[in-house]
Amino acid sequence: MKAYVLISVRTGDLHAVVRHLRSVDGVVEASMTFGPYDAVASVEANSVESIGKILYSKIQPIPGILETLTCLAVDTE
Repeated sequence: MKAYVLISVRTGDLHAVVRHLRSVDGVVEASMTFGPYDAVASVEANSVESIGKILYSKIQPIPGILETLTCLAVDTE
């Protein structure tokens, strides 16, 4: 199971947040973005429940993160 997490970050904290995201188990990739969100993280886990646990216990508590929007990826094959 894969999800993309769109993240709003407090001004001045973006580099530290992305660095922290890259160290989280389950985060495959994390990048800064331009647009309505400041960063995006690609998360992989065995189940929706596991993705939820990564989000609420490891990603959302990162200092500087203001808001997240999780988009579950769907494989059509």
